[in-house]
Amino acid sequence: MLSIPFTDTAIAELISEAKIIPDGLCTPIKAMSERSGHCRKEYEIVCDSGNCFVVKIRLSSVNPMDFSAILGYRLPGSFTIFRLRRYNGRHHHTNILENEHFYDFHIHTATERYQRPGFKEDHFAKVTNRHYNLESAVRALLDECEFRSPLEDGPLFKKP
Repeated sequence: MLSIPFTDTAIAELISEAKIIPDGLCTPIKAMSERSGHCRKEYEIVCDSGNCFVVKIRLSSVNPMDFSAILGYRLPGSFTIFRLRRYNGRHHHTNILENEHFYDFHIHTATERYQRPGFKEDHFAKVTNRHYNLESAVRALLDECEFRSPLEDGPLFKKP
């Protein structure tokens, strides 16, 4: 049996851990650098708990619907990033275990179920209407992954 690095409970705890928004993340497109046909930017967040998170932003130079906003967790003592959530643009995706296919905006979430047979931790995805471009994907990531303003002690965005 494969060793599962993270259970669904551990994944949910990491996603729900309070994180401070790093400078520039609310306006990522202005600070992105281009390489290999994509604009990219990476931000690191170290929490009071000692946990280190990384937010990676990627946008195609030619197709504005080809983007990702990723929340990852840096495994202690390594350079390995475990992707917790990934907010993607509109493209084809297949959830292999469910035999489910779609072509839409979607959100990937790490699951224990997909790690067991050896798939990427965040392979599973659900269609969403929470975002429609990179800026709205970053806002959804900030809202849904417990980011807080450095000046406030509560969630950045009020939940309905």
